[in-house]
Order: sequence, then structure tokens, then C-alpha cells
Amino acid sequence: MLFAHDTEAALIAAAALVNTAGDEEGLPDLAALDAFLDAHRFTGSRTRTEAELRAVRQLRPRLRRLWDSGEDEVVAIVNGLLREYEALPQLVRHGDWPYHLHATPANAPLAARMAVEAAMAFIDVVRGGELGRLRACEFPGCGNVVVDLSKNRSKRFCDAGCGNRAAVSAYRARKAAARQ
Repeated sequence: MLFAHDTEAALIAAAALVNTAGDEEGLPDLAALDAFLDAHRFTGSRTRTEAELRAVRQLRPRLRRLWDSGEDEVVAIVNGLLREYEALPQLVRHGDWPYHLHATPANAPLAARMAVEAAMAFIDVVRGGELGRLRACEFPGCGNVVVDLSKNRSKRFCDAGCGNRAAVSAYRARKAAARQ
């Protein structure tokens, strides 16, 4: 494990949230948001309204900038999110999670909790000098973001199947070259 368990979970969730924005809407309705939150084990209160869904969607471009920026801008974005949502870090334990950091109360708006969790995770990334682990998917035309938590810093593709598509393309290219 490179980072604390809650940091890794927050980074993975932030990348997944960013990757729901694209040509096809990854959070088309409240049911999709529910599934996303369940998959990433988000806790706390929910309004389950269209306004909540819009707020979460509006967070995506702000988080995307964290992947597209240099260290100084990442720090400015993180500090801005923490100020905006009046983050106050505290150790908490719930469910089957050991002690970890939360910086918003459980009844804070969902988008605020998601923004602050991402910001807190990026604090560890910046402090650890690990911004290089955040990158764009290398598959041509994809545009999704990647969090590389591998030991050898080798993750090149997002979790949307691009690695498989790249392998199939390479295989077909080798077969075509062998036939010639």
C-alpha cells in the first residue's frame, strides 16, 4: 500500500467520478449515483434529489483539473476546496473501516463530502511527491484519468477496458504484420 487505505479509496473514487463525465453521461440519473456511491462505499446523509445529482456532476470538472495541473495549481485547488467547505479533519471509525480521516460532518451535502475527501487524498499525494501517479489514460481518444497505485508505476490505462482494447489492437497488428 502506497497511501493510507482511505487516501487510496478517495483517489480511486475521485478518478471514477471524473471518468463519469464524457461523451456518454456516466451519472445519468439518481439510480446511477446510488450505484456509484455504493461501489465506492460513501456514507453519510443523502437528499436523493436532482439538485444533489447536479452538484455531484458539477464537481467533476473541478476534480479533473487536479489531474491536468502542476503542483502549485493542485495545491491551490485543494486549499480552495478545503476552505470552501470549511473542512475540519477528524479521526472517525464506522462500519468495517478502521480509523480514518473525515473532514466534513456526515450530514454535510454529498458533493461537499466528495470534494473534501478528494482534497484530503490529494494532500497526501502532494506531500508524498507522488503527482506523477496521476495521469490520463494512454489509449488513443480515451481521455479518462488514471490513479497509478502500482509499485512499479506502470499503470497506463483507465479502468474502462482500455488496457484490453490496447492489447487486442497490438495482437491484431502483430498478426497482420506476420501475414505480410
